Amino acid sequence: MSAIRPRRSVLYMPGANERALEKAKSLPADALILDLEDAVAPEAKLEARSRVCENVSKGGFGPRELIIRINGLDTEWGHDDLAAAIRAKPDVILVPKVATAGDIETIDLSMKAAGAPTSIKLWVMIETPLAILNIQSIADQKRTTSLNGFVIGANDLIKDFRGEHLADRSNISTSLQLTIVAARAYDLLVFDGVFNDIADAAGFESEARQAKAYGFDGKTLIHPSQIEPCNTIFAPAASTVEHARAIIAAFDDPQNAGKGVLKVNGKMTELLHLAQAKRTVAIAEAIAQREAIS
Repeated sequence: MSAIRPRRSVLYMPGANERALEKAKSLPADALILDLEDAVAPEAKLEARSRVCENVSKGGFGPRELIIRINGLDTEWGHDDLAAAIRAKPDVILVPKVATAGDIETIDLSMKAAGAPTSIKLWVMIETPLAILNIQSIADQKRTTSLNGFVIGANDLIKDFRGEHLADRSNISTSLQLTIVAARAYDLLVFDGVFNDIADAAGFESEARQAKAYGFDGKTLIHPSQIEPCNTIFAPAASTVEHARAIIAAFDDPQNAGKGVLKVNGKMTELLHLAQAKRTVAIAEAIAQREAIS
C-alpha cells in the first residue's frame, strides 16, 4: 500500500523562476512539482535544470513532497534531466507522455543505471490516447519497477482527442475513470489534472469536488490561490473522521469480538467500512501532523 501522507494539493512550480522556487518553501501545498518541461522555454531548459536540482539538494522545503518533472527521455534534455534529478534526490521523478508499459521499463532501467536509490519513486503523466488504451499494462509495471503514481494531463488529452474543454468534463470522464480503476487495481497514487482558469474560483471548487468524488488522491494546481480550497476539499470532513473513529471503537469493543456486521450511529457497518474508517483516520492524522509542522 502507498504510504499515507497528505497529497491533497500538488502545485506545479516553473523551474526557471528562482523567486517562485523560493516562495514554494512557504506555501501550504502538500507537494510541489518543480517543472523542467512545459513551464520552461527551450532556451531556459539547462538553467532551469541547474536551478531546480540545486534547490532540491539544498532542501528547506519542510514537509512538502518534492517532485521533479523532467523532459521526456526522447527529447534532447531528458536523459540529462533524469541524471541530474537523481543526484538531487527528490521524493519523486515525474515523466511526461508515457504511452506503453515498455516506456515504464525504459525509464526504470534508466533510473537504475543512473544510480537512483529505491527511495526515489516514479510518477508518470497520463496524457495521451495511447496511454489510456494501455493503462492496465502500464499500471502493471508497479510490480517490477519504481512506478508509484499517475498524474492526469487533461489539457494534452483534450488536444489529442481534438476535443474542447467542457465544464463537467464528460468528454474525458472515461479516461479519468479508467486511470483511476488501474491505479486502484495496482495500488498506485493518482492525481487529477489542472484547472486552467485561475480567476474562476467556483469552477475550480466544482472540479475539485468532482475529482474527490471520482476517487483521486489529490489535484494538481497551477496557482497558489488554488491550494487552500483544494486542501479543504480533499481533507476528510470532521464529521466523517468522528464517524470513522466510532466505527473503529465499535469493532475494537470486546463485546463485538468476531462480529462482521455492527450498527454504528444507526448505520449498518461491515468490515469493509472498518478498513475505510482506518484509512480515513490515518489520512486525518497525517494532515494534522503536516499542518502542525508547516
